[in-house]
Amino acid sequence: MSGGLYGADTDRTYQKSGFGAPVRRGSRPAIVVVDLTRGFTEDSYPSGTDLTDVVAATTCLIKAGRPAGVPVIFTAIAYTKAEASGESVTWLCKAPGLRELVEGSDAVAVDPRLPLRQGHDLLVVKKGASAFFGTHLAATLTGLGCDTVVVCGATTSGCIRATAVDAVQSGFSVLVPHACVGDRADGPADAALFDIQAKYGDVISLEDAVSYVSTAPAPAARRARS
Repeated sequence: MSGGLYGADTDRTYQKSGFGAPVRRGSRPAIVVVDLTRGFTEDSYPSGTDLTDVVAATTCLIKAGRPAGVPVIFTAIAYTKAEASGESVTWLCKAPGLRELVEGSDAVAVDPRLPLRQGHDLLVVKKGASAFFGTHLAATLTGLGCDTVVVCGATTSGCIRATAVDAVQSGFSVLVPHACVGDRADGPADAALFDIQAKYGDVISLEDAVSYVSTAPAPAARRARS
């Protein structure tokens, strides 16, 4: 992602402080599709917006990685009826629009336009913003022999940024294809992408991401089973 979003002075300040170096791309990536469920990709839901273009770009990326055996892990936010209606989840007090994300409802179903392979692709259910917090995602990626995560999904300023932060803190290199992430408004999304690029991962083009996953060798765990 090219600089200049906040002006030359901001770019120079971050460069002088030693931020923005490119990440070390590993040889065993996984695609992590964060919360591209109907409750986020369709504007008929309080928590959603029209993410048709993001779904299409993510589909393109997934299909590019399939022949190389790149694992695809989907996530979904889903609450029990008790969690959704009560006060036990503090986040829901701040973001009550998420209360419609109830287990078993259409809102938490992975967008049907995505090439989810039932019985093959993994689905991680989470209660918070990060795909890593309170889940087994880090252990799953390690078990698959992955060293890099390509993060797609929604929303850029919320769950994508939180996932990128926790991914790098868990020891994984992070790549975020710009076309594969979306948000409700441009301002928060742009700020989050600037922050990710400066501190946590590389914000890259869809073409770069497709080239990377399509030429990656299969993870060690996958080769051992074949």
